[in-house]
Amino acid sequence: MRINRHKKVHKCLNFFSNNFGFRKPFQVLIDGTLCYSALKNKVNIQDQLKNYLGVDVKLLTTKCVILETEMLGKHLCGAMLIVKQFAVHQCGHDSKPVPGSVCFESMIADNNPNRYIIATQDRELQEIARSSPGTPVLYLHKKTPTLEQPSKRSIEVAQERSALSNGLTKFDAENISNLKEEFGVKELETKRKKKKKGGPNPLSCKKPNKQKIHTVQQQNFETGKKRRRRIRIPDHVKAELFNK
Repeated sequence: MRINRHKKVHKCLNFFSNNFGFRKPFQVLIDGTLCYSALKNKVNIQDQLKNYLGVDVKLLTTKCVILETEMLGKHLCGAMLIVKQFAVHQCGHDSKPVPGSVCFESMIADNNPNRYIIATQDRELQEIARSSPGTPVLYLHKKTPTLEQPSKRSIEVAQERSALSNGLTKFDAENISNLKEEFGVKELETKRKKKKKGGPNPLSCKKPNKQKIHTVQQQNFETGKKRRRRIRIPDHVKAELFNK
């Protein structure tokens, strides 16, 4: 199970690397909700995320997130201490701090140009991140970190970019797909050819070599050996002989 999970993670990271330019070390933006869930489930975020992703990562947060956890009081004191362990990334809200979700939304605006992985338990923020192309979403499922598969929006943008790189515009690609649907054209699928049942081994059906038989007969003749042939006498002849 662990091997399959790591394969899925690497496949997901490769998708964002190949289509949206993500590079190591990956930048992970962590908010207070993830820290609270980690404290509740006794998860060490730094160790778990590095082991789970299997690559170098930068764990980041913002001043807005730190101020948000401080304002929530003693109830989130432990989460605040965890948040303050991460490097603080400049978000541009120094003069007017905003809630953590609004801060993260501004960080991934315009298709996530700085290539952040959003780590949060906030469902609304997760939906916002999914709608932003090229934005991976990470959360805790109880004690297990989980990196979501690329969203539908990210896959659509990646396909559009690949079509443009192949010389097709978005308009051309849409026209081709519409024409295929209109005329009922389906893409040919490569099918594996079934192996035909083979006949008998040709070597087993090979005729005996006449030359070998000739040499064996010649050797028997040279050695002087003669084969004794048994003559079979019919029963009625035997009866006549014994009666005489």
